[in-house]
Amino acid sequence: MAELPHTPEDLLLAFRTHNATSPRLTWYGPDSERVELSGRVLENWVAKTANYLVDELDAEPGNVVAVDLPVHWRSLVWLLATWAVGATALPQSPRGHSLGAESGNHTRLADVVVTTDPVAGLAASNAGGRLPFIVAVALPALAMRWVGELPGDALDYSGGVRAHSDVFFAGDAPAGDDIAWESGSTTVSFAELLTPAATPERILLQAGDGWDAVVPAALSTWAAGGSVVLLDASVEATDHLRSMERVSAG
Repeated sequence: MAELPHTPEDLLLAFRTHNATSPRLTWYGPDSERVELSGRVLENWVAKTANYLVDELDAEPGNVVAVDLPVHWRSLVWLLATWAVGATALPQSPRGHSLGAESGNHTRLADVVVTTDPVAGLAASNAGGRLPFIVAVALPALAMRWVGELPGDALDYSGGVRAHSDVFFAGDAPAGDDIAWESGSTTVSFAELLTPAATPERILLQAGDGWDAVVPAALSTWAAGGSVVLLDASVEATDHLRSMERVSAG
């Protein structure tokens, strides 16, 4: 890689131009689910989601997107898309808690709520006096739409995202000191978001370790030209899996 990426826009460019057909994100989920995304495919998902954010949800720099999803390949796509737009991401793992039960700031600040539980997301947002966009996300890889009823004006991400362009043209870039994400007590600016690892490893990460462990490690690995193998909490990190996936770190 001639020049290491320093912004989300740089990173997406690297996904589609540097070894674009090589794996960048491999997910192991429940029920033997395995999803592998090359750089080009990962960038395609991010571009479509960023266009969905802008076209359907009026997202722009300065907005706040509450990502009320577990650590998952889809939630990483949502984080990257949020940063491509220049918005702030507030990620959290639901773990049985409705949006706002973990932190009132999520409800108070969110312009968009992305969730696996749109009923709870809508209730918490209304209780907080906010009227954000509520977006329901189905996690299974083959999900083409949300299964079941959607409350109020909630939107179906899986049913709508594929119609959007797979090329995203960013508008105004966020300032370096704008907040890219907040998770627990961690606040990260756009200038601090990408710190490349020393070497391009294929690193194994475990979703059960949480956002604060997974996201910085994934970003630094990708920025160095490496790839990520992400395991759901229900999947054991065996030596066989490490060998099969050619994991070099983690």
